Amino acid sequence: MTTNDLPVIAAVDGSTHGRQALDWATREAVRRGLPLLIVHVRPLTRQVDEETGRREAETLLAESVRRSALIAPELRPSTLAPLDFPSAALVSLGRDASMIVVGSRGLGGFRSLMIGSNSLATASMASCPVVVVQDDRPEGDDRGADAAAFTDIVAGVAADESSEAVLEFAFATAASRPGARLRIVHGWTMFSSMLAGGPVLDRQEAAGSAARTLAELTSGWHEKYPQVEIVREPVNGSASRTLVTASATAALTVIGRRKGGESLGLGLSPVAQTAVTHALGPVAVVPC
Repeated sequence: MTTNDLPVIAAVDGSTHGRQALDWATREAVRRGLPLLIVHVRPLTRQVDEETGRREAETLLAESVRRSALIAPELRPSTLAPLDFPSAALVSLGRDASMIVVGSRGLGGFRSLMIGSNSLATASMASCPVVVVQDDRPEGDDRGADAAAFTDIVAGVAADESSEAVLEFAFATAASRPGARLRIVHGWTMFSSMLAGGPVLDRQEAAGSAARTLAELTSGWHEKYPQVEIVREPVNGSASRTLVTASATAALTVIGRRKGGESLGLGLSPVAQTAVTHALGPVAVVPC
């Protein structure tokens, strides 16, 4: 199997959020021409015997295959039900995947939390992109989420870190969706301008510097993806707030996992964690 046909992994657990993740993953596998692998991790901590757990997993996976077939009859998904801690199993499987798609919360998630611990851990540690499917519809509303009116792909880029992986994933995603624009967003402040060695007191000059930085970061990509319409958006504001705001009108928001979160015991930097926990739509977290 080459890097071009590694599967899209859909993590399911029987929750509404898991079904939304399955729907999103099914459509994305079709768009990219990739296989779909549906995974249900049987938690080690469940108080059920092995045979009961196995039967429950088989039932859930069979239901998931039928649901996927309603969206994309041409797909022939594979299934897997490992016995492990959910995030550990998904991180391991992600070594041979194009992406992992998870719901924002699972069956064990508190409704007050915007993202579950397994989803956050997977996004923090996986070696492939992880898409966290956020959805504000009421529990029990199982209708397909991908028919939303928004078509733009938003990519958040930073001036002080490599954004190559983020841009590659974002461009490939936009290219797989005919008519989609790619909005490349860069949030800047006078403080970030100062840290980058740019203008400190002149806001207009700082804005110009941010625009030039964004142009440099994204140069050359149009030649690789000429079919993708690009909109560059240097925005005066914090990176976190800029991305969360942009996510409200995006089909997908793509962010880098970034370095810097290790001091907090996380694989996500503070900016990435804020974006993924507060975004108003699906978010792709790309290792970089």
